[in-house]
Amino acid sequence: MPSTEETFIDSLYEEQKKLIAFLQQQGQPSYSQSVEAFLSKTLLLSCASYFESRITDSISDYAKSVSNSDEALASLVRIKAIERQYHSYFEWREGKRSATPFFAMFGSTIKDSAKKELKAVDLSEAVAAFLELGDLRNLLVHENFAAYLLEKTSDEIYELYLRALTFVGYIEAKLNPITVGESS
Repeated sequence: MPSTEETFIDSLYEEQKKLIAFLQQQGQPSYSQSVEAFLSKTLLLSCASYFESRITDSISDYAKSVSNSDEALASLVRIKAIERQYHSYFEWREGKRSATPFFAMFGSTIKDSAKKELKAVDLSEAVAAFLELGDLRNLLVHENFAAYLLEKTSDEIYELYLRALTFVGYIEAKLNPITVGESS
């Protein structure tokens, strides 16, 4: 599951919150608000990018492991299943959000066990946070980043990130070939 060590996301969040506090202490509320709005967007993109990297690395590691590092299969998976495909792994849109398409890519055994396991309250909340971040990321980059009014604060984005970490850790564990045969 998620690591308790600090990530660059935690550092980014803390550094920017210190900058906002400094601006407020200096009597610069408008600069403080501008930095907060920018931080929310930057933090959102950073979280989404971080999760994409961890998940695609997990898929790559899984393919290498189960194929005994067969270079041809690992290359095929990287080129046809990973590169520029992340957007298609999940149903991101509000009202349709689902992680099922991701697990279905690995066959019915993994899909069915994940479907059952994701009903646990902590995991279902983590999935919801993860998918909300992904949906917000898509809106931000496709709706004119500079002009897009992100209604979530950096604190709300960071909270979603912290909750979503559990789901990303779950994916990493689920795709660990040692545990794949154990889960049913």
